[in-house]
Amino acid sequence: MMNPYSADHLWTQSGFVPDARIAVSGTPQVNPSAAASGATTRLGRFVLPGLCNAHSHAFQRAMAGLAERQTHADDSFWTWRETMYRFAGCIGPDELRAIAAQLYVEMLESGYTSVCEFHYLHHQPNGVPYADPAEMSRALIAAARDTGIRMTLLPVLYMTGGFDGSALSARQLRFGHSADTYLRLLELLRGEENDALSVGMALHSLRAVAEAPMRAVLDAERGHARAIHVHIAEQMPEVDECLNLRGQRPVAWLLDHADVDRRWTLVHATHIDDAEVAGVARSGATVAVCPTTEANLGDGLFPLKAFLDAGGSMAIGSDSHVSISPVEELRWLEYGQRLRAQRRNIAVGATQASVGERLFAEAWRGGLRAAGRAVAATDTTLDHQCWSGLIVLDDQHPLLAARGAEHLLDTWLFSGNVPLVRDVMVAGNWLVRDGKHRERERIAADYRRAMHKLAAKM
Repeated sequence: MMNPYSADHLWTQSGFVPDARIAVSGTPQVNPSAAASGATTRLGRFVLPGLCNAHSHAFQRAMAGLAERQTHADDSFWTWRETMYRFAGCIGPDELRAIAAQLYVEMLESGYTSVCEFHYLHHQPNGVPYADPAEMSRALIAAARDTGIRMTLLPVLYMTGGFDGSALSARQLRFGHSADTYLRLLELLRGEENDALSVGMALHSLRAVAEAPMRAVLDAERGHARAIHVHIAEQMPEVDECLNLRGQRPVAWLLDHADVDRRWTLVHATHIDDAEVAGVARSGATVAVCPTTEANLGDGLFPLKAFLDAGGSMAIGSDSHVSISPVEELRWLEYGQRLRAQRRNIAVGATQASVGERLFAEAWRGGLRAAGRAVAATDTTLDHQCWSGLIVLDDQHPLLAARGAEHLLDTWLFSGNVPLVRDVMVAGNWLVRDGKHRERERIAADYRRAMHKLAAKM
């Protein structure tokens, strides 16, 4: 059975289409070029596709706010990491499921309808595998199922403590795999795949995976992995170490030593030069930019304008989850560029004068590619293969009073971080109504219990 809906204004890459018909059976089937005909249920004035959160470490949501006291005169990502390691060492499967479910509720209520979960908390804190080596992964899968969000699970290969091949530290042991045990984990998890869950793969970083095992795993996964993610060039010390020990900057090295293509997502890529910008754009890889986390950690600013002008593909992620809002990620992505350039309206194109429309379109398209549901850069319509869900904005909110479709996205993104998402549908199910997830109270209660357990361990 198809459930016919209609929207006063439906977003497409070529602009809002009035009086559009949407038939929903599992995934939305959209006909934005034809006016709605026959009996339909009106969704509202403004309907958009949900976005993909292209980079998530779910467990870090529960430590937001715990690393904001100075521990060193030169606090940085590297001192923050010490707090993260201590926190990660206390989390078991039950806590992970509760934290992830709370996070995914918050994502859905803010307009994310899918997530790429970059997962490296594999084993017990002492590094000994659980009886089920996929137990922590299954906790994340259960959280996604509990909440209804679509997930691309990205189990992470993590092997060494630095570019020099040093052994993992005691606090990193629960992250570690050999190439063989990692490939067995992927095989095990692919038995769980369904319409709501796909399994890709991730290399934690070039400093955590040497060249030989990287090649072995990529060769073994050839033809299997639809999504391949890697942290890269997030911090200048990483760039400097790669230059010293491998003779190239990280992104340049990766482009020369791997078949980087549209399956790949380079997370952060903050510190890249002009040649690397051009190389990533040519490769078809997506860059997952995480502005609120990158700001929180003092990482730096990605060269957005140059990358987009080169034809690059970009997505957004909330990474450490100091904020769960696509609005804030996109707004601060643009604001960072304005602060650096000392001028306004940076993320525009030759034919796109609206910053909000350009950013939303790039994040939507890049998010699909990051999740392994790639869409061609020339696609101008949203077909049913490209929808991870739909969101309906609150057209009664004062901020949208007297706003037409031509100013809708600019208003949503640049009127402050106001929650304007009213309803969210994924796979034909209404998960959020009137701004509240249908399981919000139960999941919040589970989360509070988990946090009290964690507090007692720390």
